[in-house]
Amino acid sequence: MSKNLNYLILLWIFILSSCATITRGTKDTFVINSNPSGATAITSHGYTCVTPCSLNLPRKENFVVTVRKTGYCDAQATVTSITGAAGSADMAGNVLVGGIIGMGTDAITGATRDLVPNPLDIVLEECD
Repeated sequence: MSKNLNYLILLWIFILSSCATITRGTKDTFVINSNPSGATAITSHGYTCVTPCSLNLPRKENFVVTVRKTGYCDAQATVTSITGAAGSADMAGNVLVGGIIGMGTDAITGATRDLVPNPLDIVLEECD
């Protein structure tokens, strides 16, 4: 086999080896709703939006969301990164196709994980 063909085959194996990273990506669309709406949501890793909103967040990190609105008490919720059903299926695909390289890539990037709860629904209470 030619040297270039060997490199091409190795590259192709590497590309196909991380199923979840390819099919799911390393980020997830995370939805935040509040009652009342129009509150500011701030994540512990620095993302902000006004509810209702969605953010494209890393799948592999746990974080805290703080929701604030004038006249209402701040509310906080913890969001956890867990291995989801779809991520488990992609990891099984790695066993068949990608082997240890794909499993390692997906584990490092967090592609097999889901953010829970998603959507996050927060009810704000009036404060004095």
